[in-house]
Amino acid sequence: MELAQIRMFKTVADVGSIARAAELLHCVPSNITARIKALEAELGVALFLREGRGLRISPSGQTFLAYASKILALTAEAKRALDPSADPSGPLRIGAIESSATGRLPRLLAKFHKRYPGVALELTTGTWSQLLDDTANHRLDGAIVAVDVERSQLKRTPMYREELLLIASTSLGPVRDITDLQDKTVFMWPQGCPYRAALEHWLLRQGHALPIVSLASYGAIVGCVSAGAGVALVPKGIFDQYAKGAGCAGYEFPELTAVENLFYWHENAGVHPAREAFVGMLREEFA
Repeated sequence: MELAQIRMFKTVADVGSIARAAELLHCVPSNITARIKALEAELGVALFLREGRGLRISPSGQTFLAYASKILALTAEAKRALDPSADPSGPLRIGAIESSATGRLPRLLAKFHKRYPGVALELTTGTWSQLLDDTANHRLDGAIVAVDVERSQLKRTPMYREELLLIASTSLGPVRDITDLQDKTVFMWPQGCPYRAALEHWLLRQGHALPIVSLASYGAIVGCVSAGAGVALVPKGIFDQYAKGAGCAGYEFPELTAVENLFYWHENAGVHPAREAFVGMLREEFA
């Protein structure tokens, strides 16, 4: 069993296509096919199920994928450990919830790239649960989410507190208290979003029920609010980035407390200068 075989297998499993994997690995598809067949012969199991011209990962392949991810992550750690004093370099895969990626990270990412040009930073977005799953399975080197939960194999540290603002079009007039929201539609991310949960808890405590339309896009949410279709609760970073210049006003309510954003990483990730530099810059930026 060779690292090249394992890397080929994992790439095919990740992208679901030998042809696409060949493009990413800069080799011909026939080479990947031959190496994976050799790996299957050595393991004595089928890692993929062939279906016509396509393929999907087999149950045995799913089991082996978890080990392949660990092997490749450990290999990368070993390379970094040989020269921990070197400037951060190599791939860095960071995940973030949409509000953080859109409202807080753009300026930081530009500074990080300028300071550490040798790091190939890849940023992906997703739900907080998916990002933590990807971090636990070594698909991400770390993730920023707005929930504080215990997860097996993961460590976490607070990064910054995100203030929450209720936004409404200036055409609707001022929002002084919750009674001004009567007959208003609320646009929010779908269930599972911590900011939506904060809004729902606030409405419940105030004894009010408002219709909530689920939109999985801050751009769409701000657009609807800007058009006067309703209101929304958003992190201050989103207001500063989008809503302030879209004809929206922001309103603070003491009952809407700030939400902690935390950085998670795998407890067995070991030495990772690029990840540590990224966390250091996060602290520097939002201290």
